[in-house]
Amino acid sequence: MTIDFWGLGLQAINVLILVWLLSRVFWRPVAEAIDRRRHTARATLDAANTTHAKADATLAEVNEARSGIEAERTAILAGAATQAQADAKALLADAQGQADLLLASAQTSIARDTETARKDNVAQASSLAVDIAARLLGRLNSPLVQTAFRALLIETITDMSPSERAALVASPAGIEIVTTDTLAAEDKQSIQTAIISALGGTPELTFVTDPDLIAGVELRSAHFILHNSWRAGLTTLLKEMAGLKEVRNVV
Repeated sequence: MTIDFWGLGLQAINVLILVWLLSRVFWRPVAEAIDRRRHTARATLDAANTTHAKADATLAEVNEARSGIEAERTAILAGAATQAQADAKALLADAQGQADLLLASAQTSIARDTETARKDNVAQASSLAVDIAARLLGRLNSPLVQTAFRALLIETITDMSPSERAALVASPAGIEIVTTDTLAAEDKQSIQTAIISALGGTPELTFVTDPDLIAGVELRSAHFILHNSWRAGLTTLLKEMAGLKEVRNVV
């Protein structure tokens, strides 16, 4: 077999020319296109990484904000619960205070009504007792009792101060001698003489009757009453039973 070196050389030259043409016409543009694609892909990947990093940062901020919101929500709920408990306690305390006030007011009202009823009952019982005593004493009225009241009247006038007796004597309207019944002339004269002697003066004396005295004899002027009867005694007793103090027999 004979080798054609010229043919091989030409084929080699053709291959080299073909490789050179391919490298100049095909491989270089393809390589440049691939390199451009690689740069574009790298830029896109870098942009994606940057975007992903930004997204991660934003997500972290969102998670942090969410945590802050949750913490604030928890704090607000806790504060609201605490405030609600405080308000409930305050309302309960206020309601309890109002209930205590109402109870105290009711107890005071009951006590006042009870005391008023007790006083009314005492007053009614006292008044009834005095009325019964007045009826019984009215049956005991006798000349002997009247004599005792006259003596007591003269004794009371004698015990008065000189200024009181002088004022009584000087009364412009005179003095009324009050008895339960109309007296006989000699009895009137006897009482007048005794009163004038006890007063130490000569006032104008007039006789009047008042059956309500039950028994006794009293002196009355425009500004003075000298009580001296069973009615006056029963009235004093009734006031004492009602818890009142009897004042001096001066009007």
